Amino acid sequence: MKAVIQRVMRASVAVDGRVVGQIDAGLLVLLGVAKGDEETDGRYLVEKIRTLRIFSDAQGKMNRSLTDMGGSVLLVSQFTLLGRTTNGRRPSFDEAASPEKAKCLYESVATELRAQGTQVETGIFAAHMQVELLNDGPVTFVLDSQA
Repeated sequence: MKAVIQRVMRASVAVDGRVVGQIDAGLLVLLGVAKGDEETDGRYLVEKIRTLRIFSDAQGKMNRSLTDMGGSVLLVSQFTLLGRTTNGRRPSFDEAASPEKAKCLYESVATELRAQGTQVETGIFAAHMQVELLNDGPVTFVLDSQA
């Protein structure tokens, strides 16, 4: 699994002009599921998302986690994170999991985050979405459960 996590002051996702998920301070997580990914990959990312110390403390240093600050997650599926662009001009998505497998693992990440006490909003899997965010920093990291 690959995830792009962005520290945000606010973020929202809309489908057909209707907001389906929105958060205030927290993390926007764009999640791509690869062939071969399992629930262990999701649990790894959940742990990182919740505990990576990327929020500022009183001294302005990145020393607090999402859990420490009580932030929320806006989780958005994004299979294009698995796109390969090395050959030709059209990305190849051969490394992306099937939609059925990806949806199952995407939902399990959301469920696990909620089970551990994180407020989670989501987009709509496989829908054409418009994502808006106010990046805080900007602070952006790429996580890969296979790295």
